[in-house]
Amino acid sequence: MSLSINEAQKASATLTPVTSSTRQTSPSLGYQVIRRNGAVTPFDQTKITVALTKAFLAVEGASAAASRRIHEIVEDLVAGIVSGLTRHAEVGRTFNIEDIQDRVELALMRGGHHKVARAYVLYREQRATERTHAVGVMPDIEATLHVSLADGQRIPLDMIRLRSLIDEACHGLETVSADTVLTETMRNLYDGIREEELAQAPVLAARTLVEREPDYTFVSARLLLDSLRREALSAVHGQRRQVTQAEMVELYADYFPAYIEKGMEAELLDSELARFDLGRLAMALKPDRDLNFQYLGLQTLYDRYFLHIKGKRFELPQAFFMRVAMGLSLREIDREEKAIEFYDLLSSFDFMASTPTLFNAGTTRPQLSSCFLTTVPDDLDGIFKAVKDNALLAKYSGGLGNDWTPVRGLGAHIKGTNGESQGVVPFLKVANDTAIAVNQGGKRKGAVCAYLETWHIDIEEFLDLRKNTGDDRRRTHDMNTANWVPDLFMQRVAEDGVWTLFSPDETPDLHDLYGPAFKVAYEAYEAKATSGDIKVFRQVKAVDLWRRMLTMLFETGHPWITFKDPCNIRSPQGHVGVIHSSNLCTEITLNTSRGEVAVCNLGSVNLARHITPHGIDYEKLRSTVKTAVRMLDNVIDINFYTIPEARASNLRHRPVGLGIMGYQDALHTLRLPVASDSAVAFADESMEAISFHAIQASCDLAIERGRYPSFEGSLWSRGILPIDSVSLLEESRGRLDLDRSTTLDWSSLRDRVRQSGMRNSNVLAIAPTATISNICGVTQSIEPNFRNLFVKANMSGDFTVVNPALVRDLKARGLWDEVMMSDLKYFDGSLAPIDRIPDDLKSLYATAFEIDASWLIEAAARRQKWIDQAQSLNLYITNPNGKKLDAMYRLAWERGLKTTYYLRATSATHVEKSTLKGTDGKLNAVQASSIAASMSAVSESLACSIDNPDCEACQ
Repeated sequence: MSLSINEAQKASATLTPVTSSTRQTSPSLGYQVIRRNGAVTPFDQTKITVALTKAFLAVEGASAAASRRIHEIVEDLVAGIVSGLTRHAEVGRTFNIEDIQDRVELALMRGGHHKVARAYVLYREQRATERTHAVGVMPDIEATLHVSLADGQRIPLDMIRLRSLIDEACHGLETVSADTVLTETMRNLYDGIREEELAQAPVLAARTLVEREPDYTFVSARLLLDSLRREALSAVHGQRRQVTQAEMVELYADYFPAYIEKGMEAELLDSELARFDLGRLAMALKPDRDLNFQYLGLQTLYDRYFLHIKGKRFELPQAFFMRVAMGLSLREIDREEKAIEFYDLLSSFDFMASTPTLFNAGTTRPQLSSCFLTTVPDDLDGIFKAVKDNALLAKYSGGLGNDWTPVRGLGAHIKGTNGESQGVVPFLKVANDTAIAVNQGGKRKGAVCAYLETWHIDIEEFLDLRKNTGDDRRRTHDMNTANWVPDLFMQRVAEDGVWTLFSPDETPDLHDLYGPAFKVAYEAYEAKATSGDIKVFRQVKAVDLWRRMLTMLFETGHPWITFKDPCNIRSPQGHVGVIHSSNLCTEITLNTSRGEVAVCNLGSVNLARHITPHGIDYEKLRSTVKTAVRMLDNVIDINFYTIPEARASNLRHRPVGLGIMGYQDALHTLRLPVASDSAVAFADESMEAISFHAIQASCDLAIERGRYPSFEGSLWSRGILPIDSVSLLEESRGRLDLDRSTTLDWSSLRDRVRQSGMRNSNVLAIAPTATISNICGVTQSIEPNFRNLFVKANMSGDFTVVNPALVRDLKARGLWDEVMMSDLKYFDGSLAPIDRIPDDLKSLYATAFEIDASWLIEAAARRQKWIDQAQSLNLYITNPNGKKLDAMYRLAWERGLKTTYYLRATSATHVEKSTLKGTDGKLNAVQASSIAASMSAVSESLACSIDNPDCEACQ
């Protein structure tokens, strides 16, 4: 370091001074700063400029050249810091001086100015030491603090209640300290603090401690509950009420009937709920389960799920779960018994229904289904009806998958006008803009995925839809896209053969054909093209088109790669239709046609809640799956359908999609690294059990309620279960390298299904669970660890996330300390570069980009043999190149996978190298966990991140 801090202060005069014109552009902006003595002063960003300047001078010296460079760097840094502080803050908001300094440190680290950040940290520590010596202890400001109420009244701060609230939040958590939370809270208080700021202060205080001890996430959630209780009880009872969690044990029963009445008065809840025995249901509520939330889960519920009147929440967590359970029990014979059974499953986090079900169950518009699949016909009436259908389906939180293959291609003849078609792309642009316009009631953006088969003449333009260059009128920046790839194309790629592109108006039957029948028809059309009997066609090398598909996936994250033939050949419903696409998240594979819109109803078993260190709790899993399948089947009859084609399809086939989440947590419990044969075997074992019990549950329902109407002729009716349909795919391809071993009594179940039937045409699908896993506090779906420490960004704000299992292991080995925390931040949550961590922990806690993607594909293949639909499978790759991508996706096809989802790479990924302090929800500008789906470091893709708040349509 060329200058000391004191020297830097003097030398800073050589830098361009803060002029009057500079001050005019950096006023207080109406914000306030809480000083360390509790005093409040106007916010002045020039002080940030001075502080940063001193730190840079201390490191880089005060030469003229350095001064000019420093001035430019500091100017950019200050602009970012101020923007991050104020972007969501109301005018008049107060900021703690320590939080501002945390953001300065964060900005330095983000900008790669690590030496300067160190100088700044040392300076802060030096000043803190000086203050301690000068004062001895922090001044006691308790007696001088007052709280400003909404009516302008000022009352003394109730320290007794504040202490009691924090003590209660920490009760039962041995690893946390109430005194530490209180000290951090007091740091953010000032005289005249607004009541809402006082309520938020302990929550934010606890959140800053999460990175040191993960259990503080429970403390934060419990402190948030205090605000929620006050808001909800006041809304329901019409008077201000402040109660503790202990008092809620008695109050929940009184609150619940009043809550139902309030919801019906506001015309938010179905009046049918009043016919339940509310007293019986109220007594079944378990208030202590409010304590099981982590902060992210409860904040997500508060922001987006709990019912409100003009923004004021009146729904408490256990009432929320019971409301959903009641909504799913409306047509049960003993409604109260089933509502309590469903409530117990939801509130325990053993199973969670999908987001649309949680949003709308028990309401006046119970649109409970997650996914809708449509086929767009080749005429204007049909095309614009499909766009209208998209709008109606998206309005109530449905995720959409559109099959656009039937629409004729560019240059095709239009008989009615004797002109030439502009192809499918202009219509895709309309669908894209519709998804933006219909934003699911303001809860999340409309989300749609367009599918096109690989032989369509417009496929090359389709590949370019997500590019940021070219004619913007032929780009769809907000629409997901996916390739619908026939086996014949993959075979031509392997053979380095020629591939012919057609317009579907001249080859209409290709859309409905697959397997050997597709090959025969396709080769016949190629012969016609050669003889001149087909007007619109183009030939390309199959390998060249395949490389371009992978290149676009590399550059834009789209289109995804999905496989037509395994979806159809293994479909239980091939006797009544064809699967023409998957859905928004690539896990649903159902038939569509002009008159039939496929619907799927989703929910996920929390696998982490069914695992012990010794293995799977099979009896608990059986019980959970049985109840879950019943809940999902109930959705079909209760559902509010916005278009008749969806209702007709859902009632005819009754498909549901039971999936899993918490898979990575289960591996941690079992001490199994993702990249291991043991983990692949566990994927097989766990999915076999879920498949067995789900099929059994649907068969039980068929006995009780009747078979689904289109059962006869299905694979089920012929005694062909999902595990058996693998042989059909092998027969079509001639070869399929996949383990077929089983462990359960499938023979008896096969006979039972053939004899008694199925209630549901499909029962299994693994969705992404982007949001509901947050609610339950477990890892998403079948995802590996993204990072062991990062900041998670979604609509509820930015949240520090630390892998609690890792922290427990590091503590057990005496390795969890400030240095380890710093190393984890610096190395983006990766253990690999940290020498003192043992190899077994590095293997167990390897992150997504440290795992060869082939392990994820092998595990997915072993699951796929048990699943009648598909799985949302993200793939991760480091240092991507064409050879790696080619090998990855060929392996996915060779193993019989039906679909793949996002491709993610380290080139567009980072985690902030910072203290991670100040991650204060919506006030924090850092979104370190966002992973651009783009594979290019320079591409600015708008594709989904790991937890994109705008793309959670499935769950």
